[in-house]
Amino acid sequence: MNHSIDYLIIVAYLIGVAIFGIVKGGKQKSSKDYFQSSESVQWWAVCFSIVAAETSTLTFISIPGLAYLTNLNFLQVTFGYLLGRIVIAAFFLPSYFKGDLSTAYQYLENRFGGKTRSFASIVFIFTRLAADGVRLFATAIPLKLMLDISYPVAIIIIAIIALTYTYIGGVKGVIWVDVIQMIIYIGGASVALGFLIFKFLPNGFDSIIAISQADGKMEIFNWGFSGGFANFFAQPYTLLAGVLGGAFLSMASHGTDQLIVQRLLTTKSLKSARKAIIGSGIIVIFQFALFLLVGLGLYAFYSGANLSEIGIGKSDEIFPIFIIKQLPVGITGIIIAGLFAAALSTLAGSISSLSSSTMLDLYKPFTHINNEVKELKISRYFTIMWAVLLIGSAFFFMSSSQTVVELALSIASFTYGGLLGTFILGLVNKKATQEDALAGFTAGIFVMVTVIALKLVAWTWFTLIGVLVTVLIGSLLSKLSETK
Repeated sequence: MNHSIDYLIIVAYLIGVAIFGIVKGGKQKSSKDYFQSSESVQWWAVCFSIVAAETSTLTFISIPGLAYLTNLNFLQVTFGYLLGRIVIAAFFLPSYFKGDLSTAYQYLENRFGGKTRSFASIVFIFTRLAADGVRLFATAIPLKLMLDISYPVAIIIIAIIALTYTYIGGVKGVIWVDVIQMIIYIGGASVALGFLIFKFLPNGFDSIIAISQADGKMEIFNWGFSGGFANFFAQPYTLLAGVLGGAFLSMASHGTDQLIVQRLLTTKSLKSARKAIIGSGIIVIFQFALFLLVGLGLYAFYSGANLSEIGIGKSDEIFPIFIIKQLPVGITGIIIAGLFAAALSTLAGSISSLSSSTMLDLYKPFTHINNEVKELKISRYFTIMWAVLLIGSAFFFMSSSQTVVELALSIASFTYGGLLGTFILGLVNKKATQEDALAGFTAGIFVMVTVIALKLVAWTWFTLIGVLVTVLIGSLLSKLSETK
């Protein structure tokens, strides 16, 4: 990309985002202001923020690449995403809005005890660090291609920008920046699709349909029964795996993950939180459909060429390389800015949620600190610390050959089962104790270590298996305690 106008658009956008986040964040007087916002945030803003936080660069570059290589089967997972959110709204959120909760894991302390809260927080921290390290690396792909710089330099540039407005503006600044980010990256993807349909393809949308149908890429539903029993569980995108896997993954990521729960708690009311979480599920279905359609458009544009024929090594690079090499000056800058919008939303939210969980779930309960000024100062130190650690995590995943969206979701599913299972155990089994919960949680994680190491099933089954093991072990131990 050799056009200065595109650079100016991108630089102006990145500077503008940082300033906007700082201004909207306002001043904070305590860690509670910093991580929860002292004022209620509108439900629709939280809804947009949730969508922006969960999709990020993975949706922008990896989902089109996935559609290019396969078909529309991934859309089945999004139906599960909506189902999972409905369950959260009905059963999880009422518990979160009883009392003054500061994090998702404070509920576990109220239900089981402090050890369960600390353990859950630590599991969340390590999972988020790994999964968002992958996301940060994904963000560096287009920046590397655009500026012809190394991945480490690209990663550091992006992390510093996200850190700036997160450090100063807190969670309120992060949420309002997310609102702008979502509008920009959805707009950017829509513009790219528009160019494919109205400029690059001879018959427009009909070209996409014709080529995709000819190569079997329009398939949405996959029953998965053709390859036998073992193959059924090895396929990540069958209808059952997609819906169940998506539902349980969404219940874990949006019902027990501080990245999302932190945003829901800023609404200050159960009704608003419910509208935000369910609304986000509806938007996500349409958003994934848009990016999958972009992938089919790219497939039609490149006539189904192999990645090596296009001159790239990963499917994640196909959309960025199209943006950089094929779109006109100015449009390229706007869409690349949209890509960074998708990236920064998740990264900033991750930094804020990691910092809040570290401060409120671990540091504060163990040090018993009770000085608002000092709390805020330490909270900002944690913000810097997690930005640095996320950079290190992104460096670690640079050599992975797996599609980044599947890699990130696999990492999340690895521990989400035990985390969600512990929450469900607390909700459905009133007699389960802290020891039962910790044993079930630990068992769920160890079983998943085995499942993943032996490659027994596809990643969409990970969370469900972890939940079943955790609830089963916790309930059995609770029952044994009763009989003694």
